[in-house]
Amino acid sequence: MGATPILVNYQPQGEDWTVNVRSDDTVLTEQAPGLIAARDRADQMVEQLTGADTERKPTVVHLLEGDAFAFTTAYLHARHGLSTPSLPQPEPPAADTPAGDPPKVGENTQEMDLSELAEEAQDAEI
Repeated sequence: MGATPILVNYQPQGEDWTVNVRSDDTVLTEQAPGLIAARDRADQMVEQLTGADTERKPTVVHLLEGDAFAFTTAYLHARHGLSTPSLPQPEPPAADTPAGDPPKVGENTQEMDLSELAEEAQDAEI
């Protein structure tokens, strides 16, 4: 079975980043000015933990506040000079709209005016 991966967690602190590298019971923490510099510093810290002359490279998982996908997205955007996309915020429901009861199992939740379909079918037959 493989070795336990090394976890690298990044946390933004304004323009700077805090980098925590965890391997078994050892934790190293550093600051870096920007995400690209933080990623480079993380590589140095991993090498410090594992040694530069290891035959097998360790598995390293990079996380942005615990999320690997978020780190990958942010890092690639930073590396390519793109702005980091913000997640769309759902619009709150209108205050005067009642929430209503949730649909029951098997209940059709779509409302459709079938007369339009019937007219289209008749037009297609002609």
